[in-house]
Amino acid sequence: MESHSEGARKHWVLSLAALGVVFGDIGTSPLYAFKLIFHPRYGIPHDTETIIGGVSAVFWALTLIVTIKYMILVMRLDNRGEGGIMALMTLALEATKGRELLRKLIIGGGIAGAALFFGDAVITPAISVLSAVEGLEVVNRTLKPFVLPISIGVLFGLFFLQRFGTEAVGKLFGPITAIWFLILLIAGLYWVLQHPIILHSVNPIHAVYFLSNHGFASFWILGAVLLVFTGGEALYTDMGHFGRTPIRIVWIGLVFPALVLNYMGQGALLISDISTVDNPFYRMYPNWALYPMIILATAATCIASQACISGTFSLTKQAIQLGLMPRFAVRHTSSVLAGQVYMPGVNYLLMSAVIIVTLLFGSSIHLASAYGVSVSGAMLITSCIATVVYRYYLKYNLALCLIVGSFFALIDFVFVSSNLAKIGHGGWFSISLAGFIAMLMITWRDGKKAINCYLESKNYELEPYLNSLFENPPLRVPGTAIFVSTNQLYVPHALIYNLKHNHVLHEKNLFLTVTAANTPMVMLKNRVIISKLREGCFRLILRYGYMESPDVEKTLSKLNKMHLLDIDPNKASFFTCRYNVFPVKGGYSKMANWRERIYAAMMRNASSAIDYYHIPANRTVEVQENIMI
Repeated sequence: MESHSEGARKHWVLSLAALGVVFGDIGTSPLYAFKLIFHPRYGIPHDTETIIGGVSAVFWALTLIVTIKYMILVMRLDNRGEGGIMALMTLALEATKGRELLRKLIIGGGIAGAALFFGDAVITPAISVLSAVEGLEVVNRTLKPFVLPISIGVLFGLFFLQRFGTEAVGKLFGPITAIWFLILLIAGLYWVLQHPIILHSVNPIHAVYFLSNHGFASFWILGAVLLVFTGGEALYTDMGHFGRTPIRIVWIGLVFPALVLNYMGQGALLISDISTVDNPFYRMYPNWALYPMIILATAATCIASQACISGTFSLTKQAIQLGLMPRFAVRHTSSVLAGQVYMPGVNYLLMSAVIIVTLLFGSSIHLASAYGVSVSGAMLITSCIATVVYRYYLKYNLALCLIVGSFFALIDFVFVSSNLAKIGHGGWFSISLAGFIAMLMITWRDGKKAINCYLESKNYELEPYLNSLFENPPLRVPGTAIFVSTNQLYVPHALIYNLKHNHVLHEKNLFLTVTAANTPMVMLKNRVIISKLREGCFRLILRYGYMESPDVEKTLSKLNKMHLLDIDPNKASFFTCRYNVFPVKGGYSKMANWRERIYAAMMRNASSAIDYYHIPANRTVEVQENIMI
């Protein structure tokens, strides 16, 4: 009974934290989405029927895309608790072995989807915070010059908080977000009761009529409707932080009702007074409540940004382990959930990009034209890969998979098409950013292949090399040497250099290789492969999941205490090799010279093996080797 009680308490604690981290993005869309749907530039009438149709489009978008597609269908596709496009890609690849063309499409889609998500993660904090602080203009037009500097200050503070971890941030943000959604619900309910005719919007006929009677303007309007559920992809990506159940509980129990009622309330307000179309969200409240609402909205938009920031950390970590990005330092911020991480380098780069975007566009209206292009593409890719997973991994009926998958892919495609109209008005930025990130990921992958080709051509196989070495053995010295290698089959270059310069071999030698598994987590019993090669020489392979941070020293200590490995890592010397890459014509790389230069720069700035694998720096010898690719 106590166990059940503790489990229930854990769900509620995680639900509150999830409310503060995961739902911020989708929860602050009422600040800017609805006013854009009825923006004067679309030239649509503001009569009661049209307003009901607009609210109906919002209601069914939230119902179909977020509730049915993400909450019910996509969130079922977790890779041992982890979500996101990379986890989805891994499941699809695992289930399609032998189907090379399909696998190439899945990998391409996974890279594109991740790049599009990263592009969206840059714009979300900027548009969210700007839209909240712009409430000052509703109070007093003379405060407009202060909007941009205040927004920049708020963003700096948000990124500074990341070092304390998702769990700590969630505990701080959770209660604030709960208040935010309750106020959304109450304000919306008040205006719905004033004009209950708005409840007719639950009839999908009104949405169909609204979108089919305004010609080309309907495409622009769909681009604005998309803004109400841009946080859907982040919900799936952040699943590893809190789990599927807490996210579903909060969505059904609070977030969905609050959002629906608030959008209906904004529609009811427009029916009452069409002059409020400039900012219906803030016009819902009496004058005395505006300043408190601006403060609360600013806090809520910081929380909105948190969903994308947390998702960016998770996705980057997965991409590193899957060999699609250079190593960044990773810090775990929770002893309970391994998915909760902080990445200082990624945090700094993301903050810089967000500040630049904020200064470049300057207002939420201008940013809205760039917003949505990336996330609509990511959602389409998610639908396609999810269909593959349902068919080949979960073995669902082919016809059912095609019908359901095509239905949601068609909806996503319509939203993608509507957002293409934004390209000339700012959408070019998010597309360019996503393209640049995809190029970096592909370049890193191809560069690693070139490095491996070089090493295979220059390396000796480990076992024959040791056999040859022991025919005329060098001087053995007391102590333990741990040689870190990228490939367990070949001789670590650090060993060759050690023998060349020191002419000695340690009493105990451990040849260590760290590999990435295609699962988020790896149990200790499956993590370790130990084999004896010669007297005093052992091969050790450590496998880590793509959501884990490799900690070599900690794992070796644990193996020593369990008497699985007769080596004390606290007394051992570590030897690693760091490669300096130089592009040359006719080398091992098939990339263009400019891509080779980019890869070389990425290699120089990547976190070292010492930092990434948590190898004690004060007992490590790092050998530098130049490689011509």
